[in-house]
Amino acid sequence: MTDEAERPLPHDPDLEVEEGPGGDPEPAHLNPRLIALTFAGGCVGVALRALLEFAMPDGSGFPKTTFAINVTGALFLAVLIEWLARGGPDAGRRRALRLFLGTGLMGGFTTYSALAAQTDALARTNQPWVALLYAVGTIAAGFIVSVLGVVVMRRELSR
Repeated sequence: MTDEAERPLPHDPDLEVEEGPGGDPEPAHLNPRLIALTFAGGCVGVALRALLEFAMPDGSGFPKTTFAINVTGALFLAVLIEWLARGGPDAGRRRALRLFLGTGLMGGFTTYSALAAQTDALARTNQPWVALLYAVGTIAAGFIVSVLGVVVMRRELSR
């Protein structure tokens, strides 16, 4: 028996098939229930982001709210995926949670298109160093919190 820590992740879990209502194989991306879960999660994520952006507008300068949203989303996604991956195969309830919370909620909550647009706006308003700090800082901070999230979850789940 393989240790859970050594179990490989699926190559592309969204292309693996599940049994459809008629018993025929059905790709996950064609399953109406999974599409609806992803859509619902995305709606919630976009609404949460909009509420935060309304409550804490950035004004001019460094886009603190978008930075916080993207870094928080990276941490949450890392913790979620590590927790789900260590719980067993990407099927059933775990796949539904991954699609609703990960792809949907965090996909709608985080906003890398705003990162790109805000970086461009900063560069065009003669703030190239702020633009560079924002773009590189967001990616670096997201990477760091993702690694920390995975490490913490591995420790917690191996207890």
